[in-house]
Amino acid sequence: MTAKGTRSLIPKCAVVVIKKRINNRFCSLNQGNLVNPSPGTVIDSVVTKPDLYDFFLVSQSVRQGTVTPTSYNVIWDNSGLAPDSMQSLTYKLTHLYFNWPGTIRVPAPCLYAHKLSFLVGQSLHKEPRIELADRLFFL
Repeated sequence: MTAKGTRSLIPKCAVVVIKKRINNRFCSLNQGNLVNPSPGTVIDSVVTKPDLYDFFLVSQSVRQGTVTPTSYNVIWDNSGLAPDSMQSLTYKLTHLYFNWPGTIRVPAPCLYAHKLSFLVGQSLHKEPRIELADRLFFL
C-alpha cells in the first residue's frame, strides 16, 4: 500500500550463485603459444549451458601455473541488466577488496560476507535466540 501521491517502489535485484572450486581451465592462443586468458575474460558460450544464464570469469592473473576461472550462475534476475552489464559488474566488484592491490577471484561483497560470518561464528559462543528458530538467520 502506498500513501496518496506516492509510488510503490519494487527493488531490482539478482541472485547469483558463485563457485570458485571448479575444474574448468581455459587458455588463449597468443602468437602460437598457449597462455592464460587476461583478467576480465568472460566465457559465456560453447562451454556454458545454453538453457541457463551462466558464465565463467577470469578476474585475476597468476604468476605461475594456470589461472582458475570463477563460475557464475544467475538463478533469478529482475534487475534489467543485460548479460554484458552483469558480467562487467561482477568483474568490477572483484576490484573492491581493500586488503589486496589487485583483483580477487570472487566479488568483494562475497568475500566480506564470508569473513564476517566466520568472525561472528568464532566470537558468539552461545545458542541463537529462540525467536530465530524458524528463520534463516544463519545466511
